Amino acid sequence: MDNNIYPIYDRMMTREDKEQLLHQRGMMIWFTGLSGSGKSTVAIGVERELHRRGILCRILDGDNIRTGINAGLGFSAEDRRENIRRIAEVGKLFVDTGIVTLAAFVSPTNEYRQLARDIIGADDFFEIYISTPLEECERRDVKGLYARARRGEVKDFTGISAPFEAPKHPALDIDTSQLPLEVSVGRVVELIERRPLPPAPPEGGE
Repeated sequence: MDNNIYPIYDRMMTREDKEQLLHQRGMMIWFTGLSGSGKSTVAIGVERELHRRGILCRILDGDNIRTGINAGLGFSAEDRRENIRRIAEVGKLFVDTGIVTLAAFVSPTNEYRQLARDIIGADDFFEIYISTPLEECERRDVKGLYARARRGEVKDFTGISAPFEAPKHPALDIDTSQLPLEVSVGRVVELIERRPLPPAPPEGGE
């Protein structure tokens, strides 16, 4: 009796096939930090620079996740964990297709980020801590979320009424209040390009 309940997997092209086609390695670059720290700004800069270099990538952030696949989730502890779980599962699909995936989420606890790492795989997961200080994040806050949180109008707001756990061993630590954007972007791109490229496919496709 065949115990394989997912037989289509045996017929699908492999990750190696996709990476050889794209001539790049799939990987997850996971930006974490306080709201306003510069996660999305750096991610967008990295996306543009990778595009310029002919590297296919995809940004995942609150704008394209919370309004789509996670539209039904709130901000309870359970929903926040499920938010990260779904992001990681979607991210794994991109990574397994050979795409450099950039995830920009507060993801405030080591537990949440470890969950993402476990789903995606440690070899493909690179944590980037955008360590911009709280005071600078508040100064940049054009939406007034920090001020509302300090007035008690926004509950469980990370950095004010809910904790943020700094990563213990990030691949990079970037303080955007100290580094120009081009330097921050350059450090992430350098990290990505250090990963060895896949071998060229054999001639004739055999």
